[in-house]
Amino acid sequence: MKICVVGAGFSGSVVARQLAEHGHSITVVDERDHVGGNCHTGRDPRTGIMVHTYGPHIFHTDKQEVWDYINAFSDMMPFAHRVKAISKGQVYSLPINLLTINQFFGKTFSPTEAQSFIAGKGRRDIIDPKSFEEQALAMIGEELYHAFFYGYTLKQWGMSPAMLPASVLRRLPVRFNYDDNYFNHQYQGMPKDGYTPIFERLLDHRGIEVHLRQRHEDLSLADFEHTFFSGPLDRFFNYSLGPLRYRTLDFERFYGNGDFQGTAVLNYCDAEIPFTRITEHKHFAPWESASFDGTVCYREVSRECTSGDIPYYPIRQVAEKRLLSDYIALAKQTPRTSFIGRLGTYRYLDMDVSIGEALSAGKQTLQALQSGAAIPTFFIDPLS
Repeated sequence: MKICVVGAGFSGSVVARQLAEHGHSITVVDERDHVGGNCHTGRDPRTGIMVHTYGPHIFHTDKQEVWDYINAFSDMMPFAHRVKAISKGQVYSLPINLLTINQFFGKTFSPTEAQSFIAGKGRRDIIDPKSFEEQALAMIGEELYHAFFYGYTLKQWGMSPAMLPASVLRRLPVRFNYDDNYFNHQYQGMPKDGYTPIFERLLDHRGIEVHLRQRHEDLSLADFEHTFFSGPLDRFFNYSLGPLRYRTLDFERFYGNGDFQGTAVLNYCDAEIPFTRITEHKHFAPWESASFDGTVCYREVSRECTSGDIPYYPIRQVAEKRLLSDYIALAKQTPRTSFIGRLGTYRYLDMDVSIGEALSAGKQTLQALQSGAAIPTFFIDPLS
């Protein structure tokens, strides 16, 4: 079967590899000049440090299949993501843990004492939190919410936390011990040589042709028996129903000598500071960080995504979900096309979820081809 895959990020690359391994002819196109999408990494020409070009990506998963899969294409090095945060001129540890609580309130609580203390801070009148703000106030109370979440969230999303769903905060743990590992997942790591070689290996198959600097609009998709589209869903339809809203990121790269901040990620929680965080990239590869005298950092600013920007975070408020529903209906009327990935389904996805869903999409496609059934338009429910 002759298949086109639009997008050379994880979703497109994994599907392409799976289908190529089963004898199908795959053409992968991407409008950028590199593979890997937003996971692209490369050596900074001035320092030699491995830079996450579109912001940091830390791999974490509980899924054995996904962990085994990425290890087949990369040497994954141990890496625990430890975030620090500045609030009102003081440095704290995130996610909120026992050290954060004791330092912030000037206490020496035990785990049980801290848990009881924070429970007393939580708003008991909020029984069923509907918004990010209500969820935070119910979980941790007014002081910690305003210190660590209010200003940062306002900058990140460009709107009050009272307008965001509670699910945004539920992804972040609160711990009553001194564990400051940002993630709870069993498997955590960073590719030894960066992410880009993973995509190069995924796409290195005799059944795959890769065409970079190639817009899908300039192709005749009718020449293919099926298309897997991992670009923006609304763009596929030329924004005919209107644009879906995203947040995008601007990065200010700057250099220094030695060690600038002593950690990979430092959040700036106060609303009056325009950037959300500074990332220092040599700390994402601690096994080689001592090799560099200099350092390279990014100041990161979030803003509304406009035409020509790179879409990062789908906003997914009520109006966007309504528009998404209309695009889903339109997509289901489109023959011989499947929509996959973060942009194709308008969802925020971690890398392991993207890989897991792409593996599932590949399996479902092969089963459909074997049985003579139609290949699904969506392999998940984008509204979930």
